[in-house]
Amino acid sequence: MKEAGTTRISFLKSVLIFTLILSFSVLLMGGYWVFKDQAPRPEKVVNQAGEIVFTKEQLIGGQAVFQKYGLMDYGTVLGDGSYLGPDYTAETLRVYTEAMQEFYARVDYKKAFTALSSTEQAAIREKVIAEIKENRYDAAKKQLVLTDAQTAGLEAVRVYYKKAFTQGDENGILPAFISEAHMPRGDRAYVASGDQIDQLSDFFFWTAWLSSTLRPGETITYTNNWPFYTEAGNQLSFGAILWSGISVTVLILMLALIMFVYYRYKLEMEEAYLPGHFPSFNLAADPLTPSQRKTGKYFAVVAALFFVQVMFGGLLAHYYLEPDSFYGLDWIVNLFPFTLAKTYHLQLAIFWIATAWLGMGIYVAPLVGGREPKYQGLLVDFLFWALVVLVGGSMVGEWLGAKGFLGNVWFLLGHQGWEYLELGRIWQIILAIGMTLWLIIVYRGLRDGLKQEKDRGGLVHLLFYSAIAVPFFYLFAFLINPGTSFTFADYWRWWIIHLWVEGIFEVFAVVVIGFLMVQMKLTTKASTIRALYFQIILLLGSGVIGIGHHYYYNGSPEVWVALGAVFSALEVIPLTLLILDAYGHYRMLRHGGVNFPYRASFWFLISTAIWNLLGAGVLGFLINLPAVNYFEHGQMLTAAHGHGSMMGVYGMFAIAVLLFSLRNVVKPEWWNDKWLKVSVWGLNLGLAGMILFTLLPVGLVQLKMAYDSGYWFSRSAAFFQDGSVRFLLWIRLIPDSAFILLGVVPLLIFTVRALFNLRKPTVKEGELLEM
Repeated sequence: MKEAGTTRISFLKSVLIFTLILSFSVLLMGGYWVFKDQAPRPEKVVNQAGEIVFTKEQLIGGQAVFQKYGLMDYGTVLGDGSYLGPDYTAETLRVYTEAMQEFYARVDYKKAFTALSSTEQAAIREKVIAEIKENRYDAAKKQLVLTDAQTAGLEAVRVYYKKAFTQGDENGILPAFISEAHMPRGDRAYVASGDQIDQLSDFFFWTAWLSSTLRPGETITYTNNWPFYTEAGNQLSFGAILWSGISVTVLILMLALIMFVYYRYKLEMEEAYLPGHFPSFNLAADPLTPSQRKTGKYFAVVAALFFVQVMFGGLLAHYYLEPDSFYGLDWIVNLFPFTLAKTYHLQLAIFWIATAWLGMGIYVAPLVGGREPKYQGLLVDFLFWALVVLVGGSMVGEWLGAKGFLGNVWFLLGHQGWEYLELGRIWQIILAIGMTLWLIIVYRGLRDGLKQEKDRGGLVHLLFYSAIAVPFFYLFAFLINPGTSFTFADYWRWWIIHLWVEGIFEVFAVVVIGFLMVQMKLTTKASTIRALYFQIILLLGSGVIGIGHHYYYNGSPEVWVALGAVFSALEVIPLTLLILDAYGHYRMLRHGGVNFPYRASFWFLISTAIWNLLGAGVLGFLINLPAVNYFEHGQMLTAAHGHGSMMGVYGMFAIAVLLFSLRNVVKPEWWNDKWLKVSVWGLNLGLAGMILFTLLPVGLVQLKMAYDSGYWFSRSAAFFQDGSVRFLLWIRLIPDSAFILLGVVPLLIFTVRALFNLRKPTVKEGELLEM
């Protein structure tokens, strides 16, 4: 029996290695396709008379302006960014198309377009669509020629955004903070000489051009016909419909096959105890090292950052109702406009979740290795203060950068301009160094355990491999620069958001859960290793290539519609298995009775599994179908999925590992689950209310609006002023309040009080732990 189990694990190792090689080969080949087939950035754009209207330098400068002032944390380009502002690609395409229609109405009929008969309007529409679709880029000359009508469209776009960025846009915000007059003297970093608003307009025009122009030799545009806008001839492609159907078919087939394998070969974790003989715990007698005790301050900071982050979330929710005011307190809007509030909301989420996991890694390391290395506590303290500098310094830098006060060093110290990657390059370097230091701390703790474990694919080695992947995969963030083409930069950006956060951290989470289950004597080591390999195969086998659903409509090749549709659909399967494991954990909890000391951790662990299925799986599957994503890309349904997966999965899991670690660090007699029971219910009900009462219904209304009136209208300010939408936005105040007051505040109070009730270390540096 033991030999069969060993053979099964060996086979799963081989399958995992094959899966990794195949998945990353496809992903890297896909990156080559993105690079090779991306829309060109012409060296010069000329009118029909051969006169230059803008250059590649000005185009790159416009992209830099977009990044420098954090506009991706206000609106979107090619559907990527934040949702209060417009999608600049869709909005520009509308302005550009309408200007072309007006041009031909004046030339052909000497009338305004609206004054023409329906037959005349139809003729002009057909003419404009044909002209927009034709690709006039000359690859040999690296030159794009615009017709007279297109040139008129470009001028209309410049006029439109000159007004928006000097007098305020349709939301009543975005004042004149990026005009040439306000530009700090000498500020030319990545920004060409000339008016910044014109450069920004030219960049927006380029995205509208590539979204409406056919790829060479094909019948679809560079963005696979996105955004939906019939006036420009953009309609849902056949490929999007086909691969939506295929993805559902493959999901059903693979779900049946994988569930059969899962139960046939018993790949779940098996209980390590007999019924009625639940393992006993004596936390007061467990060893505690100085480095483990020092994690207490990490967890207090986690709760504090969590509180600040959700307060910015509440501010953002209000901005959807009153973009230029916060209950009449104008100073708050001036201090934290939507762009900065959104920056902090996203950045702090990553900081507090990552810090919780870092603290847990520091706590677990000596348990695995069985020894407290010398100077470990000093390294832990140094890392802590480095994180404090990183969080405080980056927030100040982002504020100064987005306000335009950093001049040439905006990219290094200020707001880098990519959603989820707002950190300036210097702060990114500090973060990478900090994660490397964390890896060194973890390795020092694991070192003896790694030496003792003969199997290099064993549980301790899996924990170490997953720890290595955390800093390693963040390095791809350094491949993005202001001069990088938007499409190709977006390819690497999703390596961080999807692959690093949703892939590598999820693998790390699964391995940690398995280790903790063994550590708590709840599951057998052999069955846990077997289950971990199977789950990692499914997670990486579906998730790595599943990153492609982010590439449907950003200018990447159409092949990503097929790859992303099928593999992102399969991501639901490992999430389903995790909830089955969660039920098993719940069963173990019930067997444990009232003396089980890790009940609070299990509450959040079960919450993680449920939100993994609902938030990441179900809501993710809904928006990842290409036929749905075509109309929904960059709308509130994405926010519903984002909240359900980011907070529901990574946030809940971060709290679970925080409480597990803290449970062993504080005095056992002080611990009280009542505060945490209130917190877990407040967080879960508040999160569910946000999604069910506001984000999901608003997203569905917005989806219908895009289908009926065009994508640009669903992202306009008029949409959020609709009476029913405003009612749904106001309703969110109730679950938001529950989330903060009943969920976050009790957790914050609990972790801060825990700092004053820590156990004294029982093990000195250099000593072995007696378990």
